[in-house]
Amino acid sequence: MDFNIYMQDFVNQARTEITDAGYEELTTPEEVDQALTRKGTTLVAVNSICGCAGGVARPAAANAVHYDYRPDHLVTVFAGQDREATEQARSYFEGFPPSSPSFALMKDGKIVTMIERHEVESSTPVEVVQQLQKLFDEHCEEY
Repeated sequence: MDFNIYMQDFVNQARTEITDAGYEELTTPEEVDQALTRKGTTLVAVNSICGCAGGVARPAAANAVHYDYRPDHLVTVFAGQDREATEQARSYFEGFPPSSPSFALMKDGKIVTMIERHEVESSTPVEVVQQLQKLFDEHCEEY
C-alpha cells in the first residue's frame, strides 16, 4: 500500500469532518485575508491530522456551534496541508505561537484569544466544547 495514498485518506476525512460541520475551508492566503478581515466574530479552526489532539478538536469544532451564541463566521485552515493559508492565518494570531490543532477567535480582523494545542490535547471533546462556548458567551451574539 502506498503510504501517501493511505495518509491522504486521513486528510480527506479530517477536511470533511470540519466542512460538514459548516466551516468554510480556506486554502489560499487570499482566502484567509478575505475571511479574517470581515466584520464580526470569526472562529478559526486550525485543523490537523494529529492523532489525539485532532481527534478531540474536530468533534469539538462540530458540536460547539450548536449553541445559542456563536461566531458570525466559521472558517478552517489545515496545518501541514495548506501551508501558505495556514501561515497567513497565523500571521493574524499575534502573541500566540503556531499551534495545531487549535482555535482562534477573531473580532473585526483582530485576535481575541486562542485555545491552543496544549489545551486541546489535555481535554476531552466535551471540555473543549465548553471552552469554546464560554468564549461564545463572552464575545458573540445570539444566533
